[in-house]
Amino acid sequence: MLKTLERLLHWSTGVMAAMALFSIMWLTLFDVLGRKFLNNSIPGALELTEILMVVVIFAALPLVSWRGEHVVFDSLDAVIPDWLRSIQRRTVNLISAMVFAFLGYLMTTRAERFAEYGDTTVHLQLSIAPVAWLMAGLLVLTGLVHLLLAFMVLPAPDHGPAPSEFLKTPAP
Repeated sequence: MLKTLERLLHWSTGVMAAMALFSIMWLTLFDVLGRKFLNNSIPGALELTEILMVVVIFAALPLVSWRGEHVVFDSLDAVIPDWLRSIQRRTVNLISAMVFAFLGYLMTTRAERFAEYGDTTVHLQLSIAPVAWLMAGLLVLTGLVHLLLAFMVLPAPDHGPAPSEFLKTPAP
C-alpha cells in the first residue's frame, strides 16, 4: 500500500515538477539564444518561467514531505528517547497537516477571487485562477500526506554517523 502511494506520488507530482523544471531549462536556453543571436527574446518568457516555478515548488511539496527530505533541526535527536521522538514526529506531522490544509483553503479562496475577477498575466493574458487552483490542490495533498504520516507506524529512524564522524579527516 505504502509503496503504491509513493509510486503514485512520484509519477504524479514528481514527474510534474520534473517536467516543469525541464521546461524552464529549455525556455531559458531559447530565450537567451534569442536575445544573444536574434536580438529578440521569447514573448512572455518571464511569465511562463514564474508559472513553471510555481509548479516546480508546489508539485514537489507532497513528495518531499512523504520522503522526509525537508530541512530538519535534529541536533537533539541523539539524546531524545525513541518514545518521545515518536510523539514529536506525530505532533509535527499533525501541525503540518493542519497548516497545509489551512494554506490550501486560503489558496482556494484566492483562486475563486482570481476566477471571479478574471485576473490574467500582464503580457500573455493567461488566466491566473488555474495556477492558484493547482497550488491549492497540491497544498491540500501535502496536508493529507502529513496527516497520513502522523498516523503511520514507522521503523525506528537511523541516526546515521555521529556528528564527530564528519569532522574526521579521511586517511590518505
